Amino acid sequence: MVLCIAVTAGFKNQSQIANAYGTAVIMVMLVTTFLMIPIMLLVWRSHWALVVLFTVLSLAVEIPYLTAVMKKIDQGGWVPLVFAAAILLIMYVWHYGTLKRYEFEMHSKVSMAWILGLGPSLGLVRVPGIGLVYTELASGVPHIFSHFITNLPAIHSTLVFVCVKYLPVYTVPLDERFLVKRIGPKNFHMFRCVARYGYKDIHKKDDDFEKMLFSSLLLFIRLESMMEEYSDSDEYSALDQQELIDEARSDARSAADLSYASRDSIVPVRSPNRPGAMSSAQTTTATLGFETVGDEVAFLNSCKDAGVVHILGNTVIRARRDSGPLKKLAIDYLYAFLRKICRENSAIFNVPHESLLNVGQVFYV
Repeated sequence: MVLCIAVTAGFKNQSQIANAYGTAVIMVMLVTTFLMIPIMLLVWRSHWALVVLFTVLSLAVEIPYLTAVMKKIDQGGWVPLVFAAAILLIMYVWHYGTLKRYEFEMHSKVSMAWILGLGPSLGLVRVPGIGLVYTELASGVPHIFSHFITNLPAIHSTLVFVCVKYLPVYTVPLDERFLVKRIGPKNFHMFRCVARYGYKDIHKKDDDFEKMLFSSLLLFIRLESMMEEYSDSDEYSALDQQELIDEARSDARSAADLSYASRDSIVPVRSPNRPGAMSSAQTTTATLGFETVGDEVAFLNSCKDAGVVHILGNTVIRARRDSGPLKKLAIDYLYAFLRKICRENSAIFNVPHESLLNVGQVFYV
């Protein structure tokens, strides 16, 4: 609204406004035409003759209009070009900063050898509970995790690295939304979960997200155990695999429902190997060995009852001291402003503040 008022008050006549509007319209037509070409070739699989015919007919109409508005750029047609250049600059700075953040996380991933060298306790006190560590990496352990464990003396007994990816599809079915993988040996109690969403999917309430993620964890554990039992068998068909998946999914849903049905009551964390309260030694070392799948499922249920904490990494980008003034202006001010006005990850994931932990670090580019 402010821009429209400024343009109208600045031009003070209709002809200059019409020139600006005409320049914007013809630019949109040209961009649409050139974007339709790869759509017809790659998506619609149209014949090349039809693509050429469409391009020739469209340009035959648009090029005369383009030559007409080019003569009126100095008479008001420059306004949409200035707006486009400003938006392009903002998008370029945002893309550059985001790309640098991702490259930093990719190149500074924690090696698996370093994690294995820490042992099942990760060199810390493993307290009851589940820690959901959000990261943009779909593989590997993020650097923010090493920053976390080197500055805090304790970590949760079960860790799940959650990566949320938005796919170029309308929606992702619920039974295909979560991809789960184990990180390290079983006694490390570390998992990776990739949550996939389409561009029309929205995050529901946090309780629903946690419940679906926990159900996927239980499903993975049961499938992993079933696959190990059948790995040495030659009589294992695709039908048997589907039956195992259906059975494991049903058991996982039942276990998750029972777990969430008792969330309002205070349940002490118990060992899956014997009745009674979990001892401090078991809690500290977290090196439980599971004889059956039920033991590990019971351990996860006890961790869930102890509480879930959402750990969000916040990587702040700053320009190096020897950087030029333009780079400092783009990174330290423009990109920082864009990051500030964007919604935080906690708002996107609907994370309650009482179970939110932000871990920050500074990265210089």
